[in-house]
Amino acid sequence: MPRKSLLFVMLLFGCASRSPSPAGPAPAAERYALIPVPVSLTPVAGEFATRAGTRIVVNDSQLKTIADQLAAQLGTALPVAVADARDGDIELRLDARGDSAAESYRLDVRANRVVLSARTAQGIFRGAQTVRQLVTVASGTLRIPAVSITDAPRFSYRGMHLDVGRHFFPVEFIRRYIDLLALYKYNTFHWHLTEDQGWRIEIVKYPRLTQVGAWRRETILGRNFDPYIGDGKPYGGFYSQQEIREIVAYAAARYITIIPEIEMPGHSVAALAAYPEFGCTPGPFEVHTKWGVTDDIYCPHERTFAFLEDVLTEVMQLFPSTYIHIGGDEAPKGAWQKSADAQEIIRREGLKDEHELQSWFIRRIERFLNANGRQLIGWDEILEGGLAPNATVMSWRGTAGAVAAAKEGHDVIMTPNSDLYFDHYQGPPEKEPLAIGGHTPLAKVYTYDPIPPGLPPEAQKHVLGAQANVWTEYMQTSDHVEYMVLPRMLALAEVVWSPRERRDWTDFQRRLPARLRELSALGYRFRQPDELPARR
Repeated sequence: MPRKSLLFVMLLFGCASRSPSPAGPAPAAERYALIPVPVSLTPVAGEFATRAGTRIVVNDSQLKTIADQLAAQLGTALPVAVADARDGDIELRLDARGDSAAESYRLDVRANRVVLSARTAQGIFRGAQTVRQLVTVASGTLRIPAVSITDAPRFSYRGMHLDVGRHFFPVEFIRRYIDLLALYKYNTFHWHLTEDQGWRIEIVKYPRLTQVGAWRRETILGRNFDPYIGDGKPYGGFYSQQEIREIVAYAAARYITIIPEIEMPGHSVAALAAYPEFGCTPGPFEVHTKWGVTDDIYCPHERTFAFLEDVLTEVMQLFPSTYIHIGGDEAPKGAWQKSADAQEIIRREGLKDEHELQSWFIRRIERFLNANGRQLIGWDEILEGGLAPNATVMSWRGTAGAVAAAKEGHDVIMTPNSDLYFDHYQGPPEKEPLAIGGHTPLAKVYTYDPIPPGLPPEAQKHVLGAQANVWTEYMQTSDHVEYMVLPRMLALAEVVWSPRERRDWTDFQRRLPARLRELSALGYRFRQPDELPARR
């Protein structure tokens, strides 16, 4: 994909960092600089240090992959074995007596031994990320400060989103993005795969979706809408089904579920450019070269539903996730108002208006997904006209949608654009790379709470968690994506994992520099926060 010198832009404003990680152990103040902060941490004197013969042992073969990953991530040659606990100094142990929460774990580090235990392999994996953050290296020796940690997540859903419709990112970057999620204990990657500006997933039955829909003739330059100015460069790309299978497996090995999003009925022009018969007018349609919302959406014909069911069938074959995201947002109703077919459905089904027609459309798709053992999830516009019976709502237009859905007994995931849109500026626009607008600094993300104020206790159980959304209209490169999500992603990690009473903004700022040095050593780009305490 085309790349521009974002690094130059960030260096110009003093916002980027990729300096080598300093040698030697972290300062005492950063001895337990963990993000997200665990439920309980009890410091213990001393430290564990590797020596000749140190190895990692596991008491169950299903943990060996996790142990192999940990050994590789620590950059050591520590051997890994499925063996009796007495045969190793670092033990990963499944323990039926552990906390019942699927992702909970316990870590005990002493001078002569490290024991990470959990009831599930998923819990062991989350705990292994804590071990990674605790480790320092000096003279080739790994050192882990002695500590006792008991930990479990506050919310069951902890997500990050990525839009690859506006700009396409290579498979290598998708893996790096998943690595970030794993390190900070996220468990869900929401992959936005279709848009007006590009269709990014291979569908074998409909090859024109990628032959035509994955490519646009050019891309708008900056914000040159009126008059429109394009860059004159053809642009596109898509993921083959084999690539998607590999990415899904890569995420699963890190205990991350990928939720695919296939937009409907709006944001569908790329598909209509390939197959205009699914629109309300004969077209022709063109893959969009600029951003925004269009009146052209899927028409609720029988042939459209047959097409969408075929597409979703292939999507379900690729993604084992319970949830399938169908979008449902920003679908203007003008085309339906002018369509005799759409108006006939409104009359036939006794619907009030086009909003109820969209609800009818979504309910029909939900029945298909439910019949295949899946659950529908959509943006909060799916509330308009009546919510599908089993649907889960992602509330992006503030919290009103979430409150309404939760009170009706529906599960909700908080993604408000006021706090969790990472395409918004992080600082003064004149000092930042071009963004879509808004202002969401690090502190605003950190102080956000997913439970809406005033939500009755009986409805709070329906708030599954929260997710940050990364819309990429103005992110042409993977460097730019990293810059926009880091370090805000770390703040949200603590919001969705750590107990509310354990969160402290001042303490977070003290812990953050150690994690930024880690990110730098791993080669990630990030925005240097405006105010951090001086390192002692």
